[in-house]
Amino acid sequence: MTERQTTTPRYGERAIAAAELICFDNPNPGRPYRIAIELPDFTCKCPFSGYPDFAVLRLHYQPGPKVLELKALKLYINSWRDHCISHEEVANRILDDCVSACSPRWMELVADFSPRGNVHTVITVHHGQPQ
Repeated sequence: MTERQTTTPRYGERAIAAAELICFDNPNPGRPYRIAIELPDFTCKCPFSGYPDFAVLRLHYQPGPKVLELKALKLYINSWRDHCISHEEVANRILDDCVSACSPRWMELVADFSPRGNVHTVITVHHGQPQ
C-alpha cells in the first residue's frame, strides 16, 4: 500500500513559523493585578542528545502598559518545539522576550520539566518586584 501525504501546506506550522508576541493596552493600568497563564504542552529539544523535553510553563505577571495576547503567546511558545536548547536558557529567553514585549511591573516564569532519566528540573525566573 502506498502511503499518502497531504500536499496542502499545514496552516498551523505556517502560523507557528510566523509567531511573534503581540500585546494590547492594559484596560486598567492604574491597578496592580495579577495574570496567571498555564501552558501545559511546552516542548523543545535537549541540546546534547536531541531528545524532546516536555514542560508545563506557568507565567504569572502584573501588567504594566500592555497585556500579552494569548493566541500570540501560544504560537510563540509552540515555536520552541524544534529548538535544541537547555532548560535554563529557554526559561530565561522566554521571560526576556515576554518582558520586552509587554513591559510588566513584575513577571515570573516557572518551567516545570517532565522527569527524564530520573531527574526532575524546575526553573524559576523573575523580572521586577510584585506589588
